[in-house]
Amino acid sequence: MMSIRFKAGSAALAGLLCAAVLGAGLLIPVPARAMGDDTTPTCKPGEVYDKKAKQCVKQSGANLSDDNIADYAYSLAKAERYQEALDMLRTARNQDSPVVLNYRGYATRKLGRVDEGIDYYLKSVAADPSYAKVREYLGEAYMLKGRPDLAREQLAAIRSICGTGCEEYRDLEEAIATPARG
Repeated sequence: MMSIRFKAGSAALAGLLCAAVLGAGLLIPVPARAMGDDTTPTCKPGEVYDKKAKQCVKQSGANLSDDNIADYAYSLAKAERYQEALDMLRTARNQDSPVVLNYRGYATRKLGRVDEGIDYYLKSVAADPSYAKVREYLGEAYMLKGRPDLAREQLAAIRSICGTGCEEYRDLEEAIATPARG
């Protein structure tokens, strides 16, 4: 009986110790993950996630590839840090990259500037007509503008790019079926 009480007491103590360590989460800084994205963490303002270093670094001294910049900007946008995403995208060397244009369109649209977002999406489509993600976002923007006909055109383009099983197709199909999603 005594050993059972000791084990229960030890378990309770261990639980309290774990809670104390976890409660003091500031002891070990870990970059936050963007919503729905487990590949590129977001950092505090003034920092950027460097994929090579696998850590947050000061933005001012970072020497990042355009891919790293675009991925990080997208993570910021998914975390609803849209203006920071746009600021990050402005640091990309290739401002005409389809990915940079797409993410600029995404952040701009999420800030409520839907027509401006559509302009960026159309430039991205012109640069890479086979880029399914931009067609998904363009279709969503068309739904916000009350143009399901144009959204369905993007859905058809996505189907020809990656079929009906790809995420972009499913997401745009859902946005068309439930227009409030946008």
